[in-house]
Amino acid sequence: MLDAFKRWISGGPHGRDWSGVSVWAQQQGHAFKRARDAEGFVVDGSLDERPWRLEWGPPQRAYIQGHELRIRMELQLPSAVQMLLISRALMERLERETFERYTQSNQTLIDVSTPEEMRWLAMFPKTELAELPKDLRQRFGAVASDPEAASQWVDAPFAQQLGVAASRVLVGDPPFLLMTLRGRVYLRLQLEEPDAVAVGTMVSLFQAAARSALAMRGGAHGAGEWPSTSSSTAWTELQPDDDPNERKP
Repeated sequence: MLDAFKRWISGGPHGRDWSGVSVWAQQQGHAFKRARDAEGFVVDGSLDERPWRLEWGPPQRAYIQGHELRIRMELQLPSAVQMLLISRALMERLERETFERYTQSNQTLIDVSTPEEMRWLAMFPKTELAELPKDLRQRFGAVASDPEAASQWVDAPFAQQLGVAASRVLVGDPPFLLMTLRGRVYLRLQLEEPDAVAVGTMVSLFQAAARSALAMRGGAHGAGEWPSTSSSTAWTELQPDDDPNERKP
């Protein structure tokens, strides 16, 4: 108990200090909480009265090393709305890994244990992102069950926030993606040192993506018939004051 208290006071293992993130969250009207054993933290916020959750802690995907920042939000989109924006470096890496996995094992079908983002890269066509300037199109790619919808999703405000993130947090092209799945929008990013600037930048990008998806919900694509895939677990929730190593089903 005493050791745990000392770690909490000192900012966690190895002197981690998230006070900047905590202050930023408070200023924005969000709730900040540490996870048990100081292995990570949770921020709960809202966008137009819709709650979202941000977690930073041990990664949930094999392609992310060290620590992961992830955000999710329920948008009540049609369940078949499946769009993925991904860093170009990660896209090429996952495409290569997927190809090697199934050619070496002589499998002809992609099973549901494979993460959605890997399956989608193999199943869905690539999307032209007209709103992105050339330099960003070289760094980010997209696939979707409906390429036209994905192109509309990355609208001008979304593209602007992606440009801001690309010049700050995404310098060096760490593993990063945004996706819509089962009515929700998700963000994943490899991030070893979370500070107020990094967290605030990614929240702004996430909110722009969420707003654009909500705007699309009322349009033609919101009521259309979208192709769908079988789903595996996309998110394992980390509760405040829970052990990040204890994963829920």
